[in-house]
Amino acid sequence: MARAVSTRRRMFFTAFAWAIAFVIFFPILWTILTSFKTEGDAIELPPKFLFFQWTLENYGIVQERSNYLLFAFNSVVLALGSTIFALLIAIPSAWAMAFAPGKRTKDLLMWMLSTKMMPPVGALIPIYLIFRDFHLLDTRGGIIAVLMLLNLPIIIWMLYTYFKEIPGEILEAARMDGASIGKELLYVLTPMAIPGIASTILLNVILAWNEAFWTLSLTTKDAAPLTQFIASYSSPEGLFWAKLSAASTMAIAPILVLGWFAQKQLVRGLTFGAVK
Repeated sequence: MARAVSTRRRMFFTAFAWAIAFVIFFPILWTILTSFKTEGDAIELPPKFLFFQWTLENYGIVQERSNYLLFAFNSVVLALGSTIFALLIAIPSAWAMAFAPGKRTKDLLMWMLSTKMMPPVGALIPIYLIFRDFHLLDTRGGIIAVLMLLNLPIIIWMLYTYFKEIPGEILEAARMDGASIGKELLYVLTPMAIPGIASTILLNVILAWNEAFWTLSLTTKDAAPLTQFIASYSSPEGLFWAKLSAASTMAIAPILVLGWFAQKQLVRGLTFGAVK
C-alpha cells in the first residue's frame, strides 16, 4: 500500500513539475511560433496557436535589415570576456574568504550581495558620465567591465559556497608538500571545484547574455549586443510583432542551445555540496 501511495505521489509531482515547466516555457514557445507568422496572423484575435500560414519571411527581413552576426559576436565577446575577468578576481577572493576568513567575512559577503538590491538606474548617471569622460561609451572593454562588476558578487558567493565544501586538510597537505599559493589554487583547489566553477561560468554567461539595461544605456552600434538588436525593432510606427519575435528568437536561440546541452552540468554544480 505504501508503495502505491509513493508511486501516485511521484506521478502527481512529476505532472505538477511538467505543468510548471510548460507555464514558464510558454512565452518562449509563443515567441518562436509568432516568428513564423505573418504580421496579420500575429495580431489576429483570437490568436492562432498552430493553424496559421507558416513563413520564413520574417527571418529574411530581419537578416537583411540588421547585421545579426555583428550583434551575436558582441554578445559572445561581452559574455565570455566578463566571465573570464570575473573569475580571475572571484577565485582568489572566494579562496581567501573560505580558507582564511576574518571576523567580518560574512558581513562582507552580505554587503557584496546587497549591492545587487540597488536599482541599476540609481547608478546610471555617474557611470554614464564616467564612460563619457573616459571615452568608453559603445566600447566592448567598457561594457565588459560593467558586466563583470555587475555579476561579481554572485560569482564570489557561489564560489565561496563551493570552496567551503572542500576539506581544508587537503590544502594543508599541499602546503606541507611545498605548494605555493598559486599552485594551491591552480592544481589543488580549482580541479576539485570544477563542477561549481563550471556552473558559475554557465550562470554568469547567461546573466551577461541577457543583460539589457546597461547594454541599452551604454551602447549604440559598435559594441551593441543582441539586446540592442531586439530593441531596434521597436519603432515609432509601432511594434511589428512577427519581426520582433523573429529577432527575439534569433537572439535567445544560442543561449537556449547552450543551456539545453549544459543543463546536467549546471544542475550538478548548483547542487554541489547540498548533500554530504
